Amino acid sequence: MAGYLKYLRGIFLGLLLGAMVAPALAQMSDPTRPALNEGAPGTASANAFAPAAGLQTIIRRKGGEPAAIINGEYVELGGRVGESRLTAIGEASVVLSGPGGKETLALTPGIEKKQIKPTMVKHSGKAIKKSRAATRKE
Repeated sequence: MAGYLKYLRGIFLGLLLGAMVAPALAQMSDPTRPALNEGAPGTASANAFAPAAGLQTIIRRKGGEPAAIINGEYVELGGRVGESRLTAIGEASVVLSGPGGKETLALTPGIEKKQIKPTMVKHSGKAIKKSRAATRKE
């Protein structure tokens, strides 16, 4: 009988401790949650967490016309974005033509693709071009 009472007391204390800890854990903030917008609409603090405008992705379909996601909207080739029309879809950019002329939107605006020049490596007395392709030994 004494063992049974100790067992019940342990369960009771465990439940009591769990009931006390649960509200404290519920009040903790999630460190991965973005900050709240406390500013009025249209202010700098309200716009700080707005999604970035521009080209988000390019969609290429097998046997179909390419499309793009611009400012969060799906736009097919020839479709409209505001007053502009989507006239070209490239590998990493799109071209919009409108009243202000042509505008190019890039997927990665701050990054440019650069051609790497091959380097010369001396191998057994001969200068050869170093390539990134794996060579097979025979």
